Amino acid sequence: MSGARAELTIDPAFEVGEVNPRLFGSFVEHLGRCVYSGIYEPDHPTATPDGLRGDVLALIAELGVTLVRYPGGNFVSGYRWEDGVGEHRPRRLDPAWSTVETNEFGLNEFMRFTGATGVEPMMAINLGTRGPQEARELLEYCNHPGGTAWSDWRRSHGAPDPHGISLWCLGNELDGPWQMGHKTAEEYGRVAAEAARVMRMTDPSVRLVACGSSNSGMPTFGAWEATVLEHTYRHVDYVSCHAYYEEIDGDVDSFLASAQDMEHFIDSVVATCDHVRAKHRHDKRIQLSFDEWNVWYRRLRDVDAEPKWEVAPRLLEDNYTLTDAVVVGSLLVTLLRHCDRVSAACLAQLVNVIAPIMTEPGGPAWRQTSFYPFADAARHGRGRVLRVEPRSSRQDTAQYGTVDLLHSTAVRGEDGAVTLFAVNRSTDRSLELTANLRATGARRVAGATTLTDRDRHARNTREQPGRVQPRALDEVVLEDGVVTAVLPPLSWNVIRIA
Repeated sequence: MSGARAELTIDPAFEVGEVNPRLFGSFVEHLGRCVYSGIYEPDHPTATPDGLRGDVLALIAELGVTLVRYPGGNFVSGYRWEDGVGEHRPRRLDPAWSTVETNEFGLNEFMRFTGATGVEPMMAINLGTRGPQEARELLEYCNHPGGTAWSDWRRSHGAPDPHGISLWCLGNELDGPWQMGHKTAEEYGRVAAEAARVMRMTDPSVRLVACGSSNSGMPTFGAWEATVLEHTYRHVDYVSCHAYYEEIDGDVDSFLASAQDMEHFIDSVVATCDHVRAKHRHDKRIQLSFDEWNVWYRRLRDVDAEPKWEVAPRLLEDNYTLTDAVVVGSLLVTLLRHCDRVSAACLAQLVNVIAPIMTEPGGPAWRQTSFYPFADAARHGRGRVLRVEPRSSRQDTAQYGTVDLLHSTAVRGEDGAVTLFAVNRSTDRSLELTANLRATGARRVAGATTLTDRDRHARNTREQPGRVQPRALDEVVLEDGVVTAVLPPLSWNVIRIA
């Protein structure tokens, strides 16, 4: 088929906003092998004295993760955090994922992990089967210097200094009937407001995230956020968003346009937040924490109807394709395009479970295809997002109507360099891109890479860990402030202009 075309203009006078480093977060849940044989394997040849896998730590540093949400997810709604501290670590059933939790890895081990990686912790509390009192006690354990029962208990566990955790999630997906402690919006709004109040009384510096809808397809979507914020607006700083996408029945064009749904999700939640703000004349503006997002083939979910009650079984270990990686890149473009309101986000999850990093117990660790778009965005997406409104060839999709083939954004760094992130959604047509950067003072192409493959189902495996990886993007020309490039079919592209 003939090629397609796209044009855009980048002007530093037109900005979306500054990127919060928390936008490049990830997620560690006690689910499958995310923790055990993922980030934590004391007997691994690369293990640190704290039992962390050294090979995984190196990949996390390369990935560029800034924030990690813990310990769930569905797991947290039945979790007793006290089980994971001190010497006595009871084994418990985890009904969320039909497994057995050994509690060998707990809160203080997680904090040592954040210290080893340099990431910021984002702690989730159990508001499913527990309530405000337990939340306040956990906060006191973590953040109070000493001289009280809970803070001194932490000190007795080998953590003399407070953990100083700033960002806290008030539960997880409590709008979902699958959740332990599932609540109505009214019920959750009340308990979240009370938990927030006593937490701020204990540590006024904390920043709090109220549960939004589990996805935009929930029957309570919109109404849930409005009701919850009626109770919590003055007490919280963020409302959460969760979204997962998958290719269904071979409808690849709709799958590649998944960001259309994410755009709608963000715009709808922002409108609801601002409605409550105006209604009650609040001064502050609520931000969005998109603290679960990814490609996830939920139809292939491998949790048995009859629990086997195993320790760290192989669950949700999706093996991502080139197509999946391009969608991940497109979702990152969407988060950046909304950085004025989305100031925290977490790719779910970090290792083994629908993750960019895979491992084998006692064996190697490797990068999935989705590793590369995230690493590119985390490395080059720091600075100020510039408003980009391209004109592009289009294609029809079954789910989202007619969409642009080009999905893109641009970020200007502190040094004035501009990075253009661009996705070509077409599976069979190259995209001839013309980008006018005269207003930025563009002088030279500092680098250009593409992630693509002739086989859209190509993936990285233990046997072929480098099957799909970025390569140089040829045919990129800068002349008189105008960049021209040919984006391959089905590709994630990064063009850096000095």
